[in-house]
Amino acid sequence: MFAVVMCGGSGTRFWPASRKQRPKQFLDITGKGPMIVETCGRLRPIIRDEEMVLILGKKHLAEARQIFDGREISMLAEPVGRNTAPCIGLGAIYARYRNYNGPVAFLPADHFIGDPGAFLKSLQTGGDVAETGGIATIGIVPNRPETGYGYIKRGEPDGKSEDRQIFSVSQFVEKPDLETAVAYLASGDYYWNGGIFVATPETILKETKRQLPELYAGLLELEKVFGTDDFEPAFQEVYENLASVSFDYGIMENIQEPVYVIPSQCGWSDVGSWESLYELRSSEQDNDGNLGDGGNIFIDCEGTFASGRSGRMIACLGLKNCLVVDTEDSLLVADLKNSQDIRKVVDLLKETGRDDLL
Repeated sequence: MFAVVMCGGSGTRFWPASRKQRPKQFLDITGKGPMIVETCGRLRPIIRDEEMVLILGKKHLAEARQIFDGREISMLAEPVGRNTAPCIGLGAIYARYRNYNGPVAFLPADHFIGDPGAFLKSLQTGGDVAETGGIATIGIVPNRPETGYGYIKRGEPDGKSEDRQIFSVSQFVEKPDLETAVAYLASGDYYWNGGIFVATPETILKETKRQLPELYAGLLELEKVFGTDDFEPAFQEVYENLASVSFDYGIMENIQEPVYVIPSQCGWSDVGSWESLYELRSSEQDNDGNLGDGGNIFIDCEGTFASGRSGRMIACLGLKNCLVVDTEDSLLVADLKNSQDIRKVVDLLKETGRDDLL
């Protein structure tokens, strides 16, 4: 199996730790090293380094090369970000250029997987399905009525072998309200959409040609110059003229190829906010639900998360359900339950011209 690890994205919900120059995927979020290293590491039992390609922003290429120094992982640095449809298309055309025609796993670089073994089994099942045609997606079996994720509704069973199940996809649905999410959980027919797909390069390119012909034409131009001195200028020109479109919207909503979902209970989290990280690290919390990094002090506090990334000690007194993140140039204090809205801070910084803090 080949792997395309998508390393784009700005990680604005992890501000002030995450910045444009060093987004979430390059941070040690879970205490086990940079998330991009965790992602590639969990793939190694079934995918060799030389079968992995990282697609990342040009401004992050130097750091990625330093992190993976000595490893034979390929890297493609997008001149500008153009969302996931161009990213996945680029990965598919690069795999074909490398003469790889088998199943390719397309996955984000900044997710947490609690059970890597279960995750790899799901990927391998997806690979088996993809070899017969169509696209397989990994459906995360939900354990709560989550309103922050999109969902996949399963259709009829398509195959079963030992402990693995395969279903056709009936529908991709947007983020629901709480009442709808509760109904989804109760039905057992819905899975979280983690944005993880498995397909052959030809399947991806066939659908790209049909639905996004301008993107397909650009990919063919790049295929002609891979491995030559003409690649970088062509890459710049092609990407500057591409529309920014997500794979879900640009390809999956009107796909003609068969689509399958592989249910997976792999301890997945997109670690999409400080609150989700707080929940992920529940085993490290004290008896009052407080979580701290670097010897922080909690007095008469409940459910408070203090993350110190400046070297200073944080002392919290009488706080409840609060978030404190201290970096060298910024301090964030927020209601932990509102951590999904931190992008509003980032938007305000943009509006006021504080690019030095982005």
